[in-house]
Amino acid sequence: MKTVSILGVDVAACSRVRARDKVFEMLRETGLHMVFTPNSEIIMLARKNKAFQDILNQADLCTADGIGVVYGAKILGTPIPERVAGFDLLTDVLQHANDLSVYLFGSKPGVAEKAKAEMEHRFAGVHVVGTQNGYFDEAQEQLILADIREKQPDLLLVCLGAPKQEQWIWQHREEIGAKVVMGLGGSLDVLAGEVKRAPDIFIKLGLEWFYRLLKEPQRIGRMMALPHFLLVILKEKIFGGKSE
Repeated sequence: MKTVSILGVDVAACSRVRARDKVFEMLRETGLHMVFTPNSEIIMLARKNKAFQDILNQADLCTADGIGVVYGAKILGTPIPERVAGFDLLTDVLQHANDLSVYLFGSKPGVAEKAKAEMEHRFAGVHVVGTQNGYFDEAQEQLILADIREKQPDLLLVCLGAPKQEQWIWQHREEIGAKVVMGLGGSLDVLAGEVKRAPDIFIKLGLEWFYRLLKEPQRIGRMMALPHFLLVILKEKIFGGKSE
């Protein structure tokens, strides 16, 4: 699959349909496959952390989660067809699944169980074989890994937030035993109804970030990462990466 480099992170230049099909291809193959969905904030973090950047670039599929990544690719002259948000990719896969086993790992206590009930209600071809919350110590972590290995899910969702989820997946990639592992941030919270996504019109217009800002004004500090990201992209375009 063609990729483009966005500040050192290799992002797939693909549509939602192609990304979904790629996940199903990986599910039919042997071995572990990693799927990450970086937005502009995550790419900026990776720019400052070479080890994290290397982990992202080891993914079998790395999609453009944020609209800022799509804009950035266009500015650089290497356009990406469309935004492929992690939650959208997940729902696309679940909607077309047939006897897919899924394991849910992350978020606050009780959220994964709510997400399991909603997932099995909405998607007939899905059965959730295990759930674990994202609060654990070293001893509990070993029990979680053992449970995942025992269940051998087709799809493991790790929702610990970036960069923790990607680092956790990479660290334990030889132990997990799943076919496809996706790092999906707050997706369990959305599935469980703990967090509501923006209305479709905001998503289609690439303004989901604006809706979230309207609902949570305290996020203004984090939202400033988007204009900063685009400024760095412009510098990359003009100076070829030689300017900070």
